[in-house]
Amino acid sequence: MRTIILVGGVIALLTLGKVFFFAKPNTEKAAGGGAVATGKEGGGNKAGAAVPVNVYLTKLETVENTLFASGTIVPNEEVDLKAEISGRLINLNIREGSFVQKGQLIAKINDKDLRAQLAKVEYNEELAKRIEARQKKLLDIEAISREEYEITANNIRTIGADKEVILAQLEKTEIRAPFSGTIGLKNISEGAFLSPGTSVVTLVQTNPVKIDFNIPEKYTRYVRLGSQVRLNLDGDNANYSARVVAVDPKVDAELRTLRVRAVSQNPGNRYVPGMFVKVQASLEGNNNAIMIPTEAIVPVLKGKKVFVVKNGKAQEAMVTTGLRTDQRIQITDGLQPGDSLIVSGIMALKANSPVKVKML
Repeated sequence: MRTIILVGGVIALLTLGKVFFFAKPNTEKAAGGGAVATGKEGGGNKAGAAVPVNVYLTKLETVENTLFASGTIVPNEEVDLKAEISGRLINLNIREGSFVQKGQLIAKINDKDLRAQLAKVEYNEELAKRIEARQKKLLDIEAISREEYEITANNIRTIGADKEVILAQLEKTEIRAPFSGTIGLKNISEGAFLSPGTSVVTLVQTNPVKIDFNIPEKYTRYVRLGSQVRLNLDGDNANYSARVVAVDPKVDAELRTLRVRAVSQNPGNRYVPGMFVKVQASLEGNNNAIMIPTEAIVPVLKGKKVFVVKNGKAQEAMVTTGLRTDQRIQITDGLQPGDSLIVSGIMALKANSPVKVKML
């Protein structure tokens, strides 16, 4: 009995202590008699506070549509000069890297045997002409038959044909420049024996030069003969121009590209055949394009979206993009001129979030 009384007393003391000594310090009497919780001063932002954002007002602009491609410098003319007949090379009249004119003698093959044959044919031709002259007088007085005269006349023509063959062979002993250009590195030395097809030297014409480049098939209708393209060389900030002179009549079925050739003057030899060059071709521009900062685009599962301000709140808008530069991107669908586009604080936004607008 005494134990029960002690336990009851302890419980009563604990109850009184909780009521009088452990009351909540942040509970105060409300005007209506209810308790109201008060937090610490200087707390965080309240739920639903407006997010400060920068806004860009969309507008129509004129956009230059430029196609970029990688090109290669190609010589205007290039030929590998080779021997046509067999023989010993007796003269190599070139200096490597020098400029030669069209028709200039490059190499000479020994032709003594052919010249001896030519002299023999010329002697026979001279004799045949004297015989033909005498027989012509005899034919006029009917001292010989016409058949005998015609045989002699035909002999002259046959000898003349043999002479033409020898002259053609003599022409092949000389290798001449087919066009003006620069001589490359020689492949053979004087005194060597040449066979038909032996390469002697390469001749390259570098003014003007050709520029070959490929464009995607979807741009084939934009590149036309006579149109101008811009060129940029590595290590050179200057812009150069070239004129389109040829377009391949078919598209590469594997790469789905079209080969285009342009020509540019090269007076200072700034272009070297085989050099890489960056090509810029101007396509049809767009006078009614909407361009926005790239940071305003938010990639999503179904495409791309942006946030616009309507009635003080952020609203989502799905968009379709077009041309892109390093800082801006074209919107082809989803925005209208005059829309208030949000370009900052995007990660903190969701649909219908209240925003505090600051115009750019």
